[in-house]
Amino acid sequence: MSQRIDKWLWAARFYKTRQLCIKAIKNGRISINGNISKPASSLTVGDRVKIKQGPYQREFLVNELNDKRGSATLARTLYHETERSLDAGEKLKQQLAQQPRMEMTSSKPDKRALRTGRNLKRTW
Repeated sequence: MSQRIDKWLWAARFYKTRQLCIKAIKNGRISINGNISKPASSLTVGDRVKIKQGPYQREFLVNELNDKRGSATLARTLYHETERSLDAGEKLKQQLAQQPRMEMTSSKPDKRALRTGRNLKRTW
């Protein structure tokens, strides 16, 4: 049995809408078993799905297929995150916590503050 990847990502609650799923797939942020996929690509139980969300790159194994969006507890039973992905996520969290952040002020940021903020975003 197989299912479309966009429906599964929506049912597993990685994205709020199927349109956001399709957009992420078309932008190359989703891969199945190492291959960049299309929105109508088939997904089966046991497949390895990689998702890039911002600076994070997560890897999951598909446990179940479900085309209906349910509760968050039900959605967590559809996949299992790999140990390598969990370790990489923890390391990235620590690195991001140590990076300098742009300070928030009550006034409008000047040219220099905007430039440093843009440069911080580009380092991701």
